[in-house]
Amino acid sequence: MTPDEILKNLYDETMIGNAPAVLDLTNEGLSIGMTPEQILFEALIPSLEEVGARFERGDYFVPEMLIAGRAMSGALDVLRPLLAQTGVETVGTFLMGTVKGDVHDIGKNLVNIMLEGAGFHVIDIGVQAAPEKFIAGIEEHKPDIVGMSAFLTTTMPMFKANINAIEKAGLRDQVIIMVGGAPVTQEYADVCGADGYAADAATAVRRAKDLIAQRRASVNA
Repeated sequence: MTPDEILKNLYDETMIGNAPAVLDLTNEGLSIGMTPEQILFEALIPSLEEVGARFERGDYFVPEMLIAGRAMSGALDVLRPLLAQTGVETVGTFLMGTVKGDVHDIGKNLVNIMLEGAGFHVIDIGVQAAPEKFIAGIEEHKPDIVGMSAFLTTTMPMFKANINAIEKAGLRDQVIIMVGGAPVTQEYADVCGADGYAADAATAVRRAKDLIAQRRASVNA
């Protein structure tokens, strides 16, 4: 196959979530001298962006997004170390966790996959993440954005508890905080003091990019 054929097939197979084909095509592309950047930026990311656009239009649903994301994550496992060697800049670092008292992770994992696909370096601190765990993650990884997920209405107050703890630790000014999850609304995000909110994974990626761009623009101003 030519590089153009590989890129087209990668795009198509990622779109339908054919993980074995995506992995094989990635390895084939590398074996004929294609660069990791070419595979990522000319096939995988555009494909996942189209998946996100279809989700927003109502043509795709969560299962389709998940299988497309998983197909891409297999290729990313191969490409990630190669990209690190070439020094490709990430969009930013995103620390993500489901709040204390909540063990739901499907939404969080989907957002993580979409963020990785968009060029973010994602650190997942898992479920049942207490305020101390978010603080330790911020101190260790120095993320640009901290994402907090809650699926249960009973665990949503942990957003405020986490933000208060981060503030008390003197770290609030260092990070952008985003919240999300099935019961969460923009109004609730505003009340608890978050910087951003997203209703779904595709929106989360776009919002995260916007928030980082705004932060960097204000720093450079």
